[in-house]
Amino acid sequence: MEILLIIVSAIFVNNIVLAQFLGICPYLGVSNKLSTASGMAAAVAFVITLATLVTYLLNQYLLVPNQLEFLQTIAFILVIAALVQMVEIVLKKISPALYQALGIFLPLITTNCAVLGVAITVTKEVTFGGVTKMLGLGEALIYAFATSLGYGLAMILFAGLREHLALNDVPKAFKGIPIALITVGILAMAFMGFSGIA
Repeated sequence: MEILLIIVSAIFVNNIVLAQFLGICPYLGVSNKLSTASGMAAAVAFVITLATLVTYLLNQYLLVPNQLEFLQTIAFILVIAALVQMVEIVLKKISPALYQALGIFLPLITTNCAVLGVAITVTKEVTFGGVTKMLGLGEALIYAFATSLGYGLAMILFAGLREHLALNDVPKAFKGIPIALITVGILAMAFMGFSGIA
Protein backbone atom coordinates (compact mmCIF):
# COMPACT_ATOMS: atom_id res chain seq x y z
CA MET A 1 0.00 0.00 0.00
CA GLU A 2 2.87 2.36 0.80
CA ILE A 3 4.41 1.78 -2.65
CA LEU A 4 1.06 2.56 -4.31
CA LEU A 5 0.84 5.75 -2.24
CA ILE A 6 4.32 6.80 -3.42
CA ILE A 7 3.41 6.11 -7.07
CA VAL A 8 0.05 7.93 -7.00
CA SER A 9 1.52 10.84 -5.08
CA ALA A 10 4.51 11.23 -7.42
CA ILE A 11 2.44 11.01 -10.61
CA PHE A 12 -0.66 13.00 -9.72
CA VAL A 13 -0.55 14.82 -6.37
CA ASN A 14 3.04 16.13 -6.38
CA ASN A 15 3.52 16.22 -10.15
CA ILE A 16 7.05 17.45 -10.79
CA VAL A 17 5.95 19.99 -13.42
CA LEU A 18 2.44 21.01 -12.45
CA ALA A 19 2.78 21.06 -8.65
CA GLN A 20 6.50 21.55 -8.00
CA PHE A 21 7.22 23.63 -11.14
CA LEU A 22 10.49 21.84 -11.99
CA GLY A 23 11.46 21.13 -15.59
CA ILE A 24 9.33 23.93 -17.04
CA CYS A 25 11.80 24.99 -19.77
CA PRO A 26 11.85 21.68 -21.69
CA TYR A 27 8.18 21.24 -20.82
CA LEU A 28 7.30 24.39 -22.74
CA GLY A 29 10.02 24.06 -25.37
CA VAL A 30 9.60 20.45 -26.52
CA SER A 31 5.84 20.08 -26.24
CA ASN A 32 4.83 21.44 -29.65
CA LYS A 33 4.29 17.94 -31.09
CA LEU A 34 3.08 14.75 -29.47
CA SER A 35 5.96 12.73 -30.99
CA THR A 36 8.70 14.96 -29.59
CA ALA A 37 6.95 15.17 -26.22
CA SER A 38 6.75 11.39 -25.91
CA GLY A 39 10.43 11.06 -26.93
CA MET A 40 11.46 13.60 -24.32
CA ALA A 41 9.28 11.88 -21.70
CA ALA A 42 10.97 8.52 -22.37
CA ALA A 43 14.44 10.04 -22.21
CA VAL A 44 13.63 11.88 -18.97
CA ALA A 45 12.24 8.69 -17.40
CA PHE A 46 15.45 6.83 -18.16
CA VAL A 47 17.79 9.59 -16.98
CA ILE A 48 15.83 10.47 -13.81
CA THR A 49 15.77 6.83 -12.70
CA LEU A 50 19.45 6.22 -13.49
CA ALA A 51 20.57 9.54 -11.97
CA THR A 52 18.58 8.86 -8.81
CA LEU A 53 20.25 5.48 -8.39
CA VAL A 54 23.76 6.89 -8.77
CA THR A 55 23.24 10.08 -6.74
CA TYR A 56 21.46 8.20 -3.92
CA LEU A 57 24.39 5.80 -3.59
CA LEU A 58 26.89 8.67 -3.84
CA ASN A 59 25.08 10.57 -1.11
CA GLN A 60 24.64 7.58 1.24
CA TYR A 61 28.12 6.08 0.88
CA LEU A 62 30.39 9.05 0.18
CA LEU A 63 28.90 12.42 1.10
CA VAL A 64 27.03 11.62 4.33
CA PRO A 65 29.73 9.40 5.96
CA ASN A 66 32.40 12.02 5.22
CA GLN A 67 30.17 14.93 6.29
CA LEU A 68 30.30 16.45 2.80
CA GLU A 69 26.56 17.10 2.41
CA PHE A 70 27.30 20.74 1.53
CA LEU A 71 28.75 19.45 -1.78
CA GLN A 72 25.53 17.63 -2.65
CA THR A 73 24.19 20.01 -5.32
CA ILE A 74 27.46 20.41 -7.22
CA ALA A 75 28.25 16.69 -6.96
CA PHE A 76 24.79 15.76 -8.23
CA ILE A 77 25.06 18.21 -11.15
CA LEU A 78 28.41 16.71 -12.16
CA VAL A 79 27.06 13.16 -11.85
CA ILE A 80 23.97 13.97 -13.94
CA ALA A 81 26.05 15.64 -16.65
CA ALA A 82 28.48 12.72 -16.74
CA LEU A 83 25.65 10.18 -16.81
CA VAL A 84 23.95 11.90 -19.73
CA GLN A 85 27.25 12.00 -21.63
CA MET A 86 27.92 8.31 -20.92
CA VAL A 87 24.39 7.34 -21.96
CA GLU A 88 24.82 9.34 -25.15
CA ILE A 89 28.13 7.62 -25.98
CA VAL A 90 26.81 4.13 -25.19
CA LEU A 91 23.63 4.66 -27.21
CA LYS A 92 25.62 5.95 -30.16
CA LYS A 93 27.72 2.75 -30.22
CA ILE A 94 25.15 0.12 -29.20
CA SER A 95 21.91 1.39 -30.77
CA PRO A 96 22.32 4.09 -33.41
CA ALA A 97 18.57 4.03 -34.13
CA LEU A 98 17.70 4.76 -30.49
CA TYR A 99 20.47 7.37 -30.39
CA GLN A 100 18.91 9.10 -33.41
CA ALA A 101 15.49 8.99 -31.75
CA LEU A 102 16.68 10.34 -28.39
CA GLY A 103 19.80 12.18 -29.54
CA ILE A 104 18.29 15.64 -29.52
CA PHE A 105 16.66 15.11 -26.14
CA LEU A 106 19.67 13.88 -24.19
CA PRO A 107 21.59 17.19 -24.15
CA LEU A 108 18.39 18.95 -23.02
CA ILE A 109 18.09 16.60 -20.06
CA THR A 110 21.49 17.68 -18.69
CA THR A 111 20.02 21.08 -17.87
CA ASN A 112 16.57 19.82 -16.84
CA CYS A 113 16.13 20.83 -13.21
CA ALA A 114 13.54 18.06 -12.71
CA VAL A 115 16.37 15.50 -12.77
CA LEU A 116 18.33 17.37 -10.10
CA GLY A 117 15.16 18.06 -8.12
CA VAL A 118 14.27 14.37 -7.87
CA ALA A 119 17.86 13.42 -6.99
CA ILE A 120 17.89 15.93 -4.13
CA THR A 121 14.34 15.13 -2.96
CA VAL A 122 15.04 11.42 -2.38
CA THR A 123 17.94 12.25 -0.04
CA LYS A 124 15.66 14.20 2.31
CA GLU A 125 12.57 13.27 4.32
CA VAL A 126 9.55 12.92 2.04
CA THR A 127 5.88 13.13 3.05
CA PHE A 128 3.31 10.76 1.53
CA GLY A 129 -0.21 10.54 2.89
CA GLY A 130 0.69 12.53 5.99
CA VAL A 131 3.63 10.24 6.87
CA THR A 132 7.13 11.73 6.72
CA LYS A 133 10.05 9.34 6.27
CA MET A 134 13.41 8.81 4.65
CA LEU A 135 13.21 6.71 1.49
CA GLY A 136 15.26 3.55 1.09
CA LEU A 137 16.98 2.83 -2.23
CA GLY A 138 14.09 0.78 -3.62
CA GLU A 139 11.51 3.38 -2.61
CA ALA A 140 13.71 6.15 -4.03
CA LEU A 141 13.90 4.38 -7.39
CA ILE A 142 10.13 3.81 -7.42
CA TYR A 143 9.59 7.46 -6.53
CA ALA A 144 12.00 8.57 -9.28
CA PHE A 145 10.37 6.38 -11.93
CA ALA A 146 6.85 7.42 -10.85
CA THR A 147 7.91 11.08 -10.90
CA SER A 148 9.23 10.65 -14.43
CA LEU A 149 5.92 9.01 -15.40
CA GLY A 150 4.15 12.07 -13.98
CA TYR A 151 6.47 14.30 -15.99
CA GLY A 152 5.71 12.28 -19.11
CA LEU A 153 1.96 12.37 -18.46
CA ALA A 154 1.99 16.14 -18.05
CA MET A 155 4.21 16.54 -21.13
CA ILE A 156 2.02 14.35 -23.36
CA LEU A 157 -1.24 15.94 -22.13
CA PHE A 158 0.18 19.39 -22.78
CA ALA A 159 1.49 18.43 -26.22
CA GLY A 160 -1.94 17.09 -27.16
CA LEU A 161 -3.57 20.30 -25.97
CA ARG A 162 -1.06 22.40 -27.93
CA GLU A 163 -1.67 20.40 -31.10
CA HIS A 164 -5.40 20.93 -30.61
CA LEU A 165 -4.89 24.67 -29.97
CA ALA A 166 -2.90 24.97 -33.21
CA LEU A 167 -6.04 23.91 -35.10
CA ASN A 168 -8.26 26.47 -33.37
CA ASP A 169 -8.67 30.17 -33.96
CA VAL A 170 -6.81 31.75 -31.05
CA PRO A 171 -6.90 35.57 -30.72
CA LYS A 172 -3.73 37.21 -32.03
CA ALA A 173 -2.70 38.53 -28.59
CA PHE A 174 -2.79 34.99 -27.14
CA LYS A 175 -1.04 33.08 -29.94
CA GLY A 176 2.11 31.16 -29.03
CA ILE A 177 3.50 31.31 -25.51
CA PRO A 178 0.63 33.29 -23.88
CA ILE A 179 -2.00 30.62 -24.67
CA ALA A 180 0.53 27.92 -23.74
CA LEU A 181 1.04 29.47 -20.29
CA ILE A 182 -2.71 29.83 -19.78
CA THR A 183 -3.15 26.18 -20.77
CA VAL A 184 -0.42 25.09 -18.33
CA GLY A 185 -2.14 27.05 -15.57
CA ILE A 186 -5.47 25.36 -16.25
CA LEU A 187 -3.78 21.95 -16.42
CA ALA A 188 -2.04 22.64 -13.08
CA MET A 189 -5.38 23.59 -11.51
CA ALA A 190 -6.88 20.36 -12.85
CA PHE A 191 -4.08 18.37 -11.21
CA MET A 192 -4.78 20.18 -7.92
CA GLY A 193 -7.96 18.12 -7.80
CA PHE A 194 -5.81 15.07 -7.02
CA SER A 195 -4.47 16.65 -3.82
CA GLY A 196 -7.12 14.97 -1.67
CA ILE A 197 -6.09 11.47 -2.82
CA ALA A 198 -2.78 11.07 -0.98
